[in-house]
Amino acid sequence: MLARGSGYLLNTASAAGLLASLNSMPYGVTKNAAIALAEHLAIQYGDRGIRVSVLCPQSVQTGMTTPGPSAARVDGVMLPAEVARIVIAAMEAERFLILSHEQVTEYMQRKASSRDRWLAGMRRLRDKIYGAQRAG
Repeated sequence: MLARGSGYLLNTASAAGLLASLNSMPYGVTKNAAIALAEHLAIQYGDRGIRVSVLCPQSVQTGMTTPGPSAARVDGVMLPAEVARIVIAAMEAERFLILSHEQVTEYMQRKASSRDRWLAGMRRLRDKIYGAQRAG
């Protein structure tokens, strides 16, 4: 890609990488890292013809989707074809951040405006979805 001066990298991460992962620390940490990697690539190579986007969906109906409580499903589960249409439009517009669930933009703004309030709200959401946590 560098030799020909063009290319496109699409990295699939998760909204959990932007917001939080309530039920899996390794999942949240690796999704944060995937977003950081995409940012690095966009900064390092964006002016050399390499376009980069990162997809950060909430829940998408795939073979990995499991039954049971899930914070990712709070705003609904999208079908892969719906997400694909969003991705194609975003790549045509060369947008870096691709959010399939519109609510994620609002959640990111809330998180940025008051991290302490965000964390308290996420604890309440965790308790609502997965049950109250006990100290100890």
